[in-house]
Amino acid sequence: MNINQLFSVKDKVVLVTGGSRGIGEMIATGFVQGGAKVYISSRSAQACDEVAEKLNKLGPGSCIPIPADLQKSEDVKRLAAEIGKREKHLDVLVNNAGATWGSPIDEYPDAAFSKVMNLNVKSIFTLTQACLPLLEAKATADVPSRVINIGSINGINVPAHETYAYSASKAAVHQLTKHLAGKLGHRHITVNAIAPGSFQSKMMKETLEKFGDIIIATVPVGRIGSPEDIAGTAIYLSSRAGQYTNGAVIVVDGGVIVSAKM
Repeated sequence: MNINQLFSVKDKVVLVTGGSRGIGEMIATGFVQGGAKVYISSRSAQACDEVAEKLNKLGPGSCIPIPADLQKSEDVKRLAAEIGKREKHLDVLVNNAGATWGSPIDEYPDAAFSKVMNLNVKSIFTLTQACLPLLEAKATADVPSRVINIGSINGINVPAHETYAYSASKAAVHQLTKHLAGKLGHRHITVNAIAPGSFQSKMMKETLEKFGDIIIATVPVGRIGSPEDIAGTAIYLSSRAGQYTNGAVIVVDGGVIVSAKM
Protein backbone atom coordinates (compact mmCIF):
# COMPACT_ATOMS: atom_id res chain seq x y z
CA MET A 1 0.00 0.00 0.00
CA ASN A 2 1.35 3.39 -1.02
CA ILE A 3 0.03 5.55 1.80
CA ASN A 4 1.51 8.70 0.26
CA GLN A 5 -0.63 8.24 -2.85
CA LEU A 6 -3.78 6.97 -1.14
CA PHE A 7 -5.58 10.32 -1.15
CA SER A 8 -3.74 11.94 -4.06
CA VAL A 9 -5.68 13.81 -6.77
CA LYS A 10 -2.57 15.25 -8.40
CA ASP A 11 -2.94 15.77 -12.17
CA LYS A 12 -6.57 14.65 -12.25
CA VAL A 13 -8.89 16.55 -14.60
CA VAL A 14 -11.94 17.75 -12.68
CA LEU A 15 -15.13 19.66 -13.50
CA VAL A 16 -17.00 21.35 -10.62
CA THR A 17 -20.34 22.94 -11.47
CA GLY A 18 -21.41 25.82 -9.28
CA GLY A 19 -17.71 26.14 -8.54
CA SER A 20 -17.59 29.89 -8.07
CA ARG A 21 -19.05 30.04 -4.56
CA GLY A 22 -20.06 28.11 -1.46
CA ILE A 23 -19.54 24.37 -1.33
CA GLY A 24 -18.51 24.25 -5.01
CA GLU A 25 -15.71 26.74 -4.42
CA MET A 26 -14.60 24.82 -1.32
CA ILE A 27 -14.37 21.59 -3.33
CA ALA A 28 -12.61 23.29 -6.24
CA THR A 29 -10.09 24.82 -3.82
CA GLY A 30 -9.31 21.42 -2.33
CA PHE A 31 -8.69 19.87 -5.73
CA VAL A 32 -6.47 22.75 -6.90
CA GLN A 33 -4.46 22.62 -3.69
CA GLY A 34 -4.17 18.88 -4.27
CA GLY A 35 -2.54 19.49 -7.66
CA ALA A 36 -5.52 18.82 -9.94
CA LYS A 37 -6.55 20.65 -13.10
CA VAL A 38 -9.98 22.02 -12.23
CA TYR A 39 -12.62 23.48 -14.49
CA ILE A 40 -15.29 25.51 -12.71
CA SER A 41 -18.63 26.60 -14.06
CA SER A 42 -21.41 28.93 -12.95
CA ARG A 43 -23.82 31.41 -14.55
CA SER A 44 -21.64 34.41 -13.72
CA ALA A 45 -18.59 34.79 -15.94
CA GLN A 46 -17.19 37.42 -13.57
CA ALA A 47 -17.53 35.17 -10.53
CA CYS A 48 -15.88 32.28 -12.40
CA ASP A 49 -12.99 34.49 -13.50
CA GLU A 50 -12.44 35.90 -10.01
CA VAL A 51 -12.39 32.48 -8.33
CA ALA A 52 -10.16 31.01 -11.04
CA GLU A 53 -7.69 33.84 -10.59
CA LYS A 54 -7.67 33.31 -6.82
CA LEU A 55 -7.21 29.55 -7.08
CA ASN A 56 -4.46 29.81 -9.69
CA LYS A 57 -2.51 31.95 -7.23
CA LEU A 58 -2.97 29.26 -4.57
CA GLY A 59 -1.83 26.35 -6.76
CA PRO A 60 -0.11 24.00 -7.19
CA GLY A 61 -2.90 22.84 -9.49
CA SER A 62 -4.77 25.07 -11.92
CA CYS A 63 -8.28 26.42 -12.39
CA ILE A 64 -10.01 27.23 -15.68
CA PRO A 65 -13.39 29.02 -15.79
CA ILE A 66 -16.13 28.05 -18.24
CA PRO A 67 -19.36 29.97 -17.51
CA ALA A 68 -22.62 28.16 -18.24
CA ASP A 69 -26.25 28.36 -17.15
CA LEU A 70 -27.17 24.77 -16.42
CA GLN A 71 -30.87 25.65 -16.35
CA LYS A 72 -30.53 25.64 -20.14
CA SER A 73 -30.05 22.29 -21.89
CA GLU A 74 -28.00 23.94 -24.63
CA ASP A 75 -25.56 25.27 -22.02
CA VAL A 76 -25.25 21.81 -20.48
CA LYS A 77 -24.24 20.40 -23.86
CA ARG A 78 -21.96 23.37 -24.57
CA LEU A 79 -20.14 22.92 -21.25
CA ALA A 80 -19.42 19.26 -21.99
CA ALA A 81 -18.33 20.19 -25.52
CA GLU A 82 -15.98 22.90 -24.22
CA ILE A 83 -14.30 20.40 -21.90
CA GLY A 84 -14.02 18.00 -24.83
CA LYS A 85 -12.24 20.63 -26.91
CA ARG A 86 -9.60 21.07 -24.23
CA GLU A 87 -9.25 17.59 -22.74
CA LYS A 88 -9.10 14.01 -23.97
CA HIS A 89 -10.65 12.70 -20.77
CA LEU A 90 -12.36 13.73 -17.53
CA ASP A 91 -11.42 12.05 -14.26
CA VAL A 92 -13.97 13.63 -11.92
CA LEU A 93 -17.33 15.34 -12.45
CA VAL A 94 -18.73 17.14 -9.41
CA ASN A 95 -22.39 18.03 -9.94
CA ASN A 96 -22.80 20.80 -7.40
CA ALA A 97 -24.82 23.57 -9.10
CA GLY A 98 -28.17 23.98 -7.39
CA ALA A 99 -30.94 26.31 -6.32
CA THR A 100 -33.57 26.56 -3.61
CA TRP A 101 -36.89 28.31 -3.10
CA GLY A 102 -38.88 28.87 0.05
CA SER A 103 -42.53 29.85 0.15
CA PRO A 104 -45.68 28.90 2.12
CA ILE A 105 -47.41 25.90 0.59
CA ASP A 106 -50.50 27.92 -0.38
CA GLU A 107 -48.34 30.35 -2.35
CA TYR A 108 -45.57 28.09 -3.68
CA PRO A 109 -45.11 28.97 -7.40
CA ASP A 110 -45.26 26.19 -9.95
CA ALA A 111 -42.50 27.86 -11.95
CA ALA A 112 -40.20 27.92 -8.92
CA PHE A 113 -40.79 24.22 -8.28
CA SER A 114 -39.93 23.41 -11.90
CA LYS A 115 -36.82 25.60 -11.82
CA VAL A 116 -35.43 23.91 -8.72
CA MET A 117 -36.11 20.39 -10.01
CA ASN A 118 -34.64 21.22 -13.41
CA LEU A 119 -31.34 22.52 -12.05
CA ASN A 120 -30.97 20.23 -9.03
CA VAL A 121 -31.97 16.95 -10.70
CA LYS A 122 -32.37 17.06 -14.46
CA SER A 123 -29.16 18.97 -15.15
CA ILE A 124 -27.19 16.42 -13.12
CA PHE A 125 -28.48 13.65 -15.34
CA THR A 126 -28.01 15.52 -18.61
CA LEU A 127 -24.51 16.78 -17.81
CA THR A 128 -23.40 13.33 -16.64
CA GLN A 129 -24.87 11.89 -19.83
CA ALA A 130 -23.09 14.49 -21.97
CA CYS A 131 -19.76 13.85 -20.20
CA LEU A 132 -19.87 10.06 -20.50
CA PRO A 133 -17.47 9.87 -23.47
CA LEU A 134 -14.90 11.92 -21.55
CA LEU A 135 -15.45 9.98 -18.33
CA GLU A 136 -15.04 6.65 -20.13
CA ALA A 137 -12.05 7.71 -22.23
CA LYS A 138 -9.37 6.84 -19.68
CA ALA A 139 -11.35 4.88 -17.10
CA THR A 140 -10.35 1.33 -16.15
CA ALA A 141 -11.35 -1.17 -13.50
CA ASP A 142 -8.16 -0.28 -11.62
CA VAL A 143 -8.62 3.50 -11.96
CA PRO A 144 -12.28 4.39 -12.53
CA SER A 145 -13.58 7.85 -13.28
CA ARG A 146 -15.82 9.45 -10.67
CA VAL A 147 -19.10 11.32 -10.55
CA ILE A 148 -19.91 13.10 -7.28
CA ASN A 149 -23.39 14.54 -6.84
CA ILE A 150 -24.02 17.08 -4.10
CA GLY A 151 -27.24 16.23 -2.29
CA SER A 152 -28.30 17.44 1.15
CA ILE A 153 -29.41 16.19 4.53
CA ASN A 154 -32.71 17.87 3.59
CA GLY A 155 -33.13 15.02 1.12
CA ILE A 156 -32.95 12.58 4.06
CA ASN A 157 -34.80 14.33 6.87
CA VAL A 158 -37.69 16.80 6.74
CA PRO A 159 -36.52 20.43 6.84
CA ALA A 160 -38.19 22.98 9.08
CA HIS A 161 -38.45 25.55 6.29
CA GLU A 162 -41.01 25.38 3.48
CA THR A 163 -38.50 24.51 0.78
CA TYR A 164 -40.60 21.78 -0.80
CA ALA A 165 -38.91 21.57 -4.18
CA TYR A 166 -35.43 21.66 -2.65
CA SER A 167 -35.97 18.74 -0.26
CA ALA A 168 -37.73 16.73 -2.98
CA SER A 169 -34.93 17.46 -5.45
CA LYS A 170 -32.20 16.39 -3.06
CA ALA A 171 -33.97 13.13 -2.24
CA ALA A 172 -34.15 12.60 -6.00
CA VAL A 173 -30.41 13.31 -6.31
CA HIS A 174 -29.64 10.57 -3.79
CA GLN A 175 -31.83 8.04 -5.62
CA LEU A 176 -30.47 9.06 -9.02
CA THR A 177 -26.94 8.60 -7.66
CA LYS A 178 -27.69 5.01 -6.68
CA HIS A 179 -29.38 4.25 -9.98
CA LEU A 180 -26.47 5.66 -12.00
CA ALA A 181 -23.94 3.85 -9.82
CA GLY A 182 -25.51 0.49 -10.63
CA LYS A 183 -25.44 1.18 -14.36
CA LEU A 184 -22.13 3.04 -14.77
CA GLY A 185 -19.98 0.94 -12.46
CA HIS A 186 -19.70 -1.63 -15.27
CA ARG A 187 -18.32 1.16 -17.46
CA HIS A 188 -15.63 1.95 -14.88
CA ILE A 189 -17.36 5.08 -13.54
CA THR A 190 -18.29 5.28 -9.87
CA VAL A 191 -21.16 7.52 -8.79
CA ASN A 192 -21.57 8.76 -5.23
CA ALA A 193 -23.34 11.58 -3.44
CA ILE A 194 -22.39 13.84 -0.57
CA ALA A 195 -25.23 15.04 1.66
CA PRO A 196 -23.95 18.13 3.47
CA GLY A 197 -25.46 19.75 6.51
CA SER A 198 -24.89 23.43 7.26
CA PHE A 199 -21.93 25.09 5.55
CA GLN A 200 -21.22 28.78 5.01
CA SER A 201 -22.56 29.55 1.54
CA LYS A 202 -24.68 32.10 -0.31
CA MET A 203 -27.63 29.71 -0.11
CA MET A 204 -27.24 29.43 3.68
CA LYS A 205 -26.10 33.00 4.38
CA GLU A 206 -29.45 34.48 5.43
CA THR A 207 -30.45 31.39 7.41
CA LEU A 208 -27.16 31.35 9.32
CA GLU A 209 -27.38 35.07 10.03
CA LYS A 210 -30.88 34.70 11.48
CA PHE A 211 -30.67 31.29 13.13
CA GLY A 212 -26.94 30.50 13.35
CA ASP A 213 -26.88 29.89 17.11
CA ILE A 214 -29.96 27.69 16.93
CA ILE A 215 -28.53 25.68 14.03
CA ILE A 216 -25.17 25.17 15.73
CA ALA A 217 -26.97 24.02 18.90
CA THR A 218 -28.48 21.14 16.88
CA VAL A 219 -25.08 19.93 15.65
CA PRO A 220 -23.54 17.38 18.03
CA VAL A 221 -19.98 18.47 17.18
CA GLY A 222 -20.90 22.08 17.97
CA ARG A 223 -20.09 23.87 14.70
CA ILE A 224 -21.06 24.19 11.05
CA GLY A 225 -19.02 22.55 8.31
CA SER A 226 -15.67 23.88 7.12
CA PRO A 227 -14.08 23.85 3.64
CA GLU A 228 -11.79 21.03 4.75
CA ASP A 229 -14.78 18.86 5.70
CA ILE A 230 -16.47 18.99 2.30
CA ALA A 231 -13.30 19.12 0.17
CA GLY A 232 -11.83 16.19 2.11
CA THR A 233 -14.88 14.05 1.41
CA ALA A 234 -14.78 14.85 -2.32
CA ILE A 235 -11.04 14.15 -2.43
CA TYR A 236 -11.55 10.80 -0.69
CA LEU A 237 -14.16 9.79 -3.28
CA SER A 238 -11.87 10.91 -6.14
CA SER A 239 -8.67 9.28 -4.92
CA ARG A 240 -7.41 5.70 -4.66
CA ALA A 241 -8.93 5.59 -1.16
CA GLY A 242 -12.46 5.93 -2.51
CA GLN A 243 -12.10 3.76 -5.58
CA TYR A 244 -14.30 0.91 -4.28
CA THR A 245 -17.03 3.22 -2.96
CA ASN A 246 -19.95 3.26 -5.40
CA GLY A 247 -23.58 4.20 -4.87
CA ALA A 248 -22.99 5.74 -1.45
CA VAL A 249 -24.66 8.81 0.02
CA ILE A 250 -22.12 10.17 2.49
CA VAL A 251 -23.62 12.43 5.14
CA VAL A 252 -21.34 15.30 6.20
CA ASP A 253 -23.35 17.12 8.85
CA GLY A 254 -21.58 16.78 12.18
CA GLY A 255 -24.16 14.25 13.35
CA VAL A 256 -27.36 16.28 12.91
CA ILE A 257 -29.55 13.58 11.39
CA VAL A 258 -28.52 10.95 13.93
CA SER A 259 -28.90 13.12 17.03
CA ALA A 260 -31.85 12.49 19.36
CA LYS A 261 -34.71 14.99 19.18
CA MET A 262 -36.50 15.66 22.45
